[in-house]
Amino acid sequence: MNNVTTHIVDDDPAVRDALQWLLKSRGVTSQAWDSAPVFLAAARPDFCGCLLLDVRMPGMSGIELFDRLRVAGCGLPVIFLTGHGDVPMAVQALKDGAFDFIEKPYDDNALVDKVLAAIGHDVKRCAHANSVRLLRDKLDQLTQREHEVMQMILAGKLNKVIADELGIAMRTVEVHRSHIFEKMQVRSAVELSQLLSALGWPSSA
Repeated sequence: MNNVTTHIVDDDPAVRDALQWLLKSRGVTSQAWDSAPVFLAAARPDFCGCLLLDVRMPGMSGIELFDRLRVAGCGLPVIFLTGHGDVPMAVQALKDGAFDFIEKPYDDNALVDKVLAAIGHDVKRCAHANSVRLLRDKLDQLTQREHEVMQMILAGKLNKVIADELGIAMRTVEVHRSHIFEKMQVRSAVELSQLLSALGWPSSA
């Protein structure tokens, strides 16, 4: 997946540079940010990768940024970089949905391993989110009547039954059915049902 990036948010330029160098040595693309507000202003829900976040920063702390990102719908997995005194806060952040935390001074390989694990997790999340977006786009192409016919197809009703219930000709139902399959890019009612259910989409109204 394109644009998979590890975002580093830390107010210390030496730490940012060291982390970027370390990640690059393992083939991980990264981008550094010098404060929580700067990253928050740039963050988008479609960001994919990982967030390495220092707990203690002037102005807005890492914990506050984490909370704001969740409210904003940014699903990036967050790995906190913590000093010894910050461990209780990091543990609470884990309970609130953070991916992990690493205590300073950290082992370089252990840190990158956790970053790679977080990226692997997020790539799956992003792929699913992208599939749902594509499905929404396909559904948006359907007319109101095609939506009605699709729900009846998913309910297992035959063309004749659909025609009778909607008060239209069976040939018209066949045309709607053909258009639905074409727009949804499926070949059968079974494929249509599998497509919707695999993405957690309601299969009936």
